[in-house]
Amino acid sequence: MVSTVAGLRARAGTYGGVFMVTLATLMYEIALTRIFSVTMWYHFAFGVISLALFGMTAGALIVHLHPDRFPDDAVAARLWLFSLLFGVSIPVCFIVQLFIPVNPKVSPGGIFSVVVTCVAVSIPFVFSGVVVCLVLTRFPARVNRLYAADLIGAALGCVLFVFLVGHVDAPSVVVATGALATLGALFFAFDVDLAVRGAKLAAAVCVVLIGGLAIGNAALHSSNHDPLRIRYVKGSADHRHLYEKWNAFSRVTVDGTPQDPATPTLGMVIDSTAGTGLYRYTGSASGTSKVLTDLRDDVTNLAHHVRRNADVLVIGVGGGRDILSALLYDQHSVKGVEINKDILHVTNGVYGDFTGHLDRDPRVSFVNDEARAYLTRTSAKYDIIQISLIDTWAATSSGAFALSENSLYTTHAWKIFLDRLEPGGILSVTRWYHRPLDEGRPLEMYRTTSLAAQALKERGVEDPRSHIAMYEGPPLQFNASLGTLLVSPQPLPKSSLSTLQDVADRLHFRVGLTPTRASDHVFADLTGPGGPHKGIAEVSADISPPTDNRPFFFQMADIGSLGDVFSSSGDQVFQPVLVLAVLSLTVLVLTGAFILFPLLRSTRRAAHRGMGPFYVYFAGIGLAFLLVEVSQLQRLAVFLGHPTYGLTVVLFSVLLFSGIGSMLTERIAARSELRHSLVAVGSLLAVVIAFGLVSPHVLRATEHMTTPARIGVAVALLAPLSLMMGMPFALGMRLAATRPGATTAFMWGINGAMSVCGSVFGLVLALFFGISTAFWVGLLAYAVAFGAMTRMTPPRSEPATVASLAGEPEPVAVPAS
Repeated sequence: MVSTVAGLRARAGTYGGVFMVTLATLMYEIALTRIFSVTMWYHFAFGVISLALFGMTAGALIVHLHPDRFPDDAVAARLWLFSLLFGVSIPVCFIVQLFIPVNPKVSPGGIFSVVVTCVAVSIPFVFSGVVVCLVLTRFPARVNRLYAADLIGAALGCVLFVFLVGHVDAPSVVVATGALATLGALFFAFDVDLAVRGAKLAAAVCVVLIGGLAIGNAALHSSNHDPLRIRYVKGSADHRHLYEKWNAFSRVTVDGTPQDPATPTLGMVIDSTAGTGLYRYTGSASGTSKVLTDLRDDVTNLAHHVRRNADVLVIGVGGGRDILSALLYDQHSVKGVEINKDILHVTNGVYGDFTGHLDRDPRVSFVNDEARAYLTRTSAKYDIIQISLIDTWAATSSGAFALSENSLYTTHAWKIFLDRLEPGGILSVTRWYHRPLDEGRPLEMYRTTSLAAQALKERGVEDPRSHIAMYEGPPLQFNASLGTLLVSPQPLPKSSLSTLQDVADRLHFRVGLTPTRASDHVFADLTGPGGPHKGIAEVSADISPPTDNRPFFFQMADIGSLGDVFSSSGDQVFQPVLVLAVLSLTVLVLTGAFILFPLLRSTRRAAHRGMGPFYVYFAGIGLAFLLVEVSQLQRLAVFLGHPTYGLTVVLFSVLLFSGIGSMLTERIAARSELRHSLVAVGSLLAVVIAFGLVSPHVLRATEHMTTPARIGVAVALLAPLSLMMGMPFALGMRLAATRPGATTAFMWGINGAMSVCGSVFGLVLALFFGISTAFWVGLLAYAVAFGAMTRMTPPRSEPATVASLAGEPEPVAVPAS
């Protein structure tokens, strides 16, 4: 890095300012993923990473293209100003976003609303990018330490978000993020000379005002009078709810009139679409209300007809519906495993009087844990394990969960579930049989059946069909129906099949699949002796059994039929992929138009001579960093049980240890020797290879641990990898700076552009080819960068000076890679 002012140095305020700004940046980024999951769909949350990278890159580009507005003798004042703008813009842009009626559909109006929303929320990232750019380019003597402060602050922002959103609502957390950003402006203000009067006072006033707004809104939220609240969800106006609670991976709302004795149920909704009911229950299973009678006769309860006096385990408690069902059938015991502690609090605490305090029944117990980890850890076995409509409407309405990982619907998860059944035990799974916009195809039940057959085959079962029974319930009022699949480690006995048929005849259930009957040939072929492959080939959608490497149960767009995406935009299968395609194309166009094109226009053609290896190097490490990061976001989401855990843990670990790695490059960089940089990047390749080979075995061996222990394992695994990944950028910039006239700004632009693209490509590769493919392509990109470094010509003169860089704009900010 080169400064135009030799005496410019970083003071304590500079370190404190960049620490707070990047802390607020990551908090804002993660908070947006939570907000988007409620207001739009989960597959929009991935775009937040791209928006953050693009916004910060655009901010840095402003510094590069307009160096006259950022003179070195006014750096402190500019840092104060833009960090203040960053903090103020967060609540302002968020309030604007709240009033945009986002309609996330593939239509002109829907796309326009999404684009406007993305523009609004990305503006603060531009101001943050300006700040980070100035800090990391105008203090070259301390760039490694400032980069470390940058990344460590960002890492702690991940942790602070999880803490705050567990205590206050997400909109208040977003506003509080603005207050933290203006606190960074206050730190920068201590380095501003007296020429900027009132800098400290202005920053302090903004901290108080924005912080007061956050505190006031949080206080009013507890009484349901908060002015800053979600106003539009999934294209419809939201309303004030009887109860609302946020945490790191959900918003739980409850509606209804519990004080009215005639109210049989309350509606509990997770993230505005995944609904479940709270049932009025007096504590006696002898109730004869129509609601309880209907619940008893529901298709989800098929297993209770064939396994009496059973020990039942329910995965995903929700409002206690399946717990109550087991009590209505007078089962021996029932245990509910729920990952979301706030759902348990609502069911048994806030509305415990309404639900009959299910937790006080001696037959009932609850566990707050991730189901896979709990069942791997316990030695207990059950007669029935029930998974009913986990991710219901959130998966049905326009494919909300289609691009989100799900750890419950994979072959490895189902083998764990089957291992925890008593002889003759039953795994009961209820999913949608027919859904709106599915064109009459029972796609979810096809895939559920495919998953069951493959799990049985991997357990050594030769005839999966003899172990499976599936029935479709009566049509529901919204042109849909449910199907319940029963699968057992042992062949289903004739007596059980006879009982199921009697129940089906009495309650008007349709046969979907039994050992002797099938509603269509696809179900029969999916459960044939050869495995599900024949049936999979007969359906244009992807109904192959999900695995831990491709844990996208609801993503059914087949890679071979992507050409039909735009002609099938109304099809449920293709809707989320079409949205992904539009967002990806938008990101790529914006990256080219606002990053690469301006850089090309502002750089002399002669300056590019001999710089090819440098350009390939910075493109390689930018792409590789994000591919590796995104792949681990997805892999650890499965390991930890929820995408938010994966996002938070991975970002924290990668940013923290990358910052430490950047600091460790000081000794290497000081020597300015190519061979030392080659050794460092070569070592990174070795670490990436070792991580790719070892980490899957470590994750599998430790999946039984508690959630805090699994988080510790994830951090320990990521630490050495992230440490090495923090080195290549700083090393490359030092090598580039040894060349007279080096186009360091252009190299940074290439790196930033490929980072933005990598955040998109990583998701695409994982969706269609698997998480491991995205990771190994990242390794390939690092290998290309290493090869490019071997072709970098050694410096022929002293490091570049201001005179030698005459006419070349100041280099811009250091991205995460």
